[in-house]
Amino acid sequence: MMKKRWVIGALVLLSGCVPLENYEGVVKHPAPPGLAGYWQSEGPQSELVSPEAIASLIVTPEGDTLDCRQWQRVIAVPGKLSVREDVLDNITQQLDSYRITRTGDRLDYDGMTLKRVEKPTPECADALTRKKAVGLKP
Repeated sequence: MMKKRWVIGALVLLSGCVPLENYEGVVKHPAPPGLAGYWQSEGPQSELVSPEAIASLIVTPEGDTLDCRQWQRVIAVPGKLSVREDVLDNITQQLDSYRITRTGDRLDYDGMTLKRVEKPTPECADALTRKKAVGLKP
């Protein structure tokens, strides 16, 4: 058992992956040009629980984010953009880390493809309004 822990610890160190332990300690990075705005899944996504589910990512110019997923209910988790080793990630308050790769008007995010949209869904807009009240800046 002890050997397994040492091997896992060594692999984590060698991979450059440092476990996140404190959301407040994550350094927020401003959104790169063209990333700020509203992004939404288009059509069924294998990473979502149902073909009817919708994933949205709201990104402010300052680097605040809201990961909003909806199906039978809305789950909205604030986060912030972080750059580690020239890789852009969204770090959520739940300490989840999702790589963001942008190609034109599409994002690869958490195994999904999101497209740029003009405005969030009404449910995610409501969640954004509630999260602003607890500190997420528009």
